[in-house]
Amino acid sequence: MEWSAIANFIKPELLLIVAVCWVIGFGLKQTPRVPDWTIIYLVTLAAIFAVCLTLGFNVDSFMQGILCGAVAVYGNQLVKQTRKGAGE
Repeated sequence: MEWSAIANFIKPELLLIVAVCWVIGFGLKQTPRVPDWTIIYLVTLAAIFAVCLTLGFNVDSFMQGILCGAVAVYGNQLVKQTRKGAGE
């Protein structure tokens, strides 16, 4: 499954949350006391919380939050790996 296919599952009004999650992940990465392996969990929790505040607390909001967090982390890795591959 392609990135764009996964992104189509996210409601358009939540795309701002994906961008916010990307920034949160970047900030956490710059924080020395936060281990790298925890970033995906913290970003996902932040996304779930933000989506639940936006759409209300229900199963759909929970799933949308997981998707927003996942796309933010995946998008970051996509950019990082593309830059890494271009530098070789």
